[in-house]
Amino acid sequence: MLRLIAFSNPRMAQAFVDYMATLHIDIEVRHQNNQVELWLADTSSEQMVRHELQQFIDNPSDPRYLAASWESGSSNANIVYRKSDTLANLRSQAGPLTLSVIVICVVVYGLMQVFDNTMFNLLAYPSDSSQYIQIWRWVSHAFLHFSLMHILFNLVWWWYLGGPLERRLGTGKLLEITVLSAILSGYGQAIFSGSSFGGLSGVVYALMGYSWLSGERTPERGIYMQRSLMIFALVWLAVGYFDMLGVSVANAAHIGGLVVGLALAWWDTRSSKRN
Repeated sequence: MLRLIAFSNPRMAQAFVDYMATLHIDIEVRHQNNQVELWLADTSSEQMVRHELQQFIDNPSDPRYLAASWESGSSNANIVYRKSDTLANLRSQAGPLTLSVIVICVVVYGLMQVFDNTMFNLLAYPSDSSQYIQIWRWVSHAFLHFSLMHILFNLVWWWYLGGPLERRLGTGKLLEITVLSAILSGYGQAIFSGSSFGGLSGVVYALMGYSWLSGERTPERGIYMQRSLMIFALVWLAVGYFDMLGVSVANAAHIGGLVVGLALAWWDTRSSKRN
């Protein structure tokens, strides 16, 4: 018997087992320490199974795995689900920087409801050369949000993309993307609208561009974003650009963040792609 991998998500583990069953490969499921371990009996097929496993990890939402579950899945699959804990689930899918930014944005939003102008004046992008030396402003504008929908939209995307990226590539990489995209997307937006803007969306678009291009060029890194979501992001960008929403949208920040994310992804994957 050969141990392949351990999943914390039992449904995910069963999806791979079902898929391998359609390829006539039997995978044994064992429950150990709140995890689901997958074991291979026929070690002669190890290379093929590990290749399929990497494909599954890179894109577990691929329709072929759902189809396999319908075709080969069993109603007595003995899936044991742990008791749900929303906060624990949020923490398990994110690293310290991801969670810290969420907390900062929520706290700043709460303070803005009480001290609106004070918080904005303290954290907004530099309005003139006299504020350039206040270096926190080049990044802190990303923590400003002006409505509940604004902050919810940005934080969901931040958690969805930033969490896996931080856990896979490290806090340093997420910090690099966040700081660079906040500075450069903010600079681009300031050219068009002055300093009257805020929000994490420039950083979010950087994460979208980085995750998507990384997945296209080097899927083995384990960072990706589905093409359908990337298309949605571009459509949303176009909707905001042509003012179809009826609200003020930081279009330049979105475009600037996307360009930063794509550029960083290209740079980080250039050697792997060449090889």
